[in-house]
Amino acid sequence: ERPLSARPQPKMAGAGRVWRVGTLLLPPAWRLRAPGRAFGAAAGRGGSSGGGRLVLGAAFALGGVAGLCLAARQRLREHSAAELPAGSLQLTLYQYKTCPFCSKVRAFLDYHGLPYEIVEVNPIMRKEIKFSSYRKVPILLANAGSPLQLNDSSVIISAIKTYLVSRRNSLEEIVSFYPPVKTVTEQGKEVVEYENKYWLMLDEKETKKVYPVKEVRVEEMKWRKWADDWLVHLISPNVYRTPKEALASFDYIVREGKFGTLEGLFAKYVGALAMFFVSKRLKKRHQLRDDVREDLYEAVNEWVKAVGKNRLFMGGNQPNLADLAVYGVLRVMEGLEAFDDMMVHTKIQPWYQRMEEVIEKTGV
Repeated sequence: ERPLSARPQPKMAGAGRVWRVGTLLLPPAWRLRAPGRAFGAAAGRGGSSGGGRLVLGAAFALGGVAGLCLAARQRLREHSAAELPAGSLQLTLYQYKTCPFCSKVRAFLDYHGLPYEIVEVNPIMRKEIKFSSYRKVPILLANAGSPLQLNDSSVIISAIKTYLVSRRNSLEEIVSFYPPVKTVTEQGKEVVEYENKYWLMLDEKETKKVYPVKEVRVEEMKWRKWADDWLVHLISPNVYRTPKEALASFDYIVREGKFGTLEGLFAKYVGALAMFFVSKRLKKRHQLRDDVREDLYEAVNEWVKAVGKNRLFMGGNQPNLADLAVYGVLRVMEGLEAFDDMMVHTKIQPWYQRMEEVIEKTGV
């Protein structure tokens, strides 16, 4: 089947707090201590105060139905534009640091050595994205001659990858091939989906270069979709599995967030309790086992089996978009008990270490 096309209207960015960032991979917690031991993240920034209702709401936003969870501990550095002439593509990523979908986009941008700015969005007020009618993150504002808004993590990745490979069409024209479509769920909730979001919009010659055989493309699309539709929904039930794990998770949120002292204490204990119960609802919604670790282990080993013993990555000698998607989702658990358990009880570690190394190398 050929992909559909349409042309959505681009939106301009509003003002916001921005800084240029990248990720510098720290030695993972599971390498530095005995496996299976919970870990509290390093102290972060304190900051502005807010009401108890706001903090409790933030707890749900940070870990609720969208499968949000704790981010890997990261340090910030500047990227060099490995593939693009300086100034040819200006990118600003609006994100929650704790969002696995945002982590996917960062993994993609880091691997390709693309410079980008980050605007951290308040998960409740979301004033940083008030310019947008699309109220989710990630949002990527891209300027390749004219400003353009890209929504949805998989659309962002597919569109930018197409732009890097092709360069025949403008980024605006490429984005038009991913039209938004409104649908209504069984619960009567209206949601926006995007056509073709796992496709790269390439001509026949370009497609052959990226995907030497048809099966390579089919495999990549299948596992990108799997990461969005299944793997990401295993994160919150695992990082908030027990009161102890929920508390460790919120210890990270408070240390890295913009909380005052009293507000931080309230967020840590009330938020952890709230997300412990939210994780139970998510467990039921996605029909997970009583021990949600078993679902996580099974999913991760399924991925490792799909990569196989004869490839470094699903993409061969270098990661493809499926590798980057799975890595981006999993790395948000770094520093937490769920991550340590996954490393010990599955076969993911060699592949995960290779992903760390290649992203650190190519992103420099």
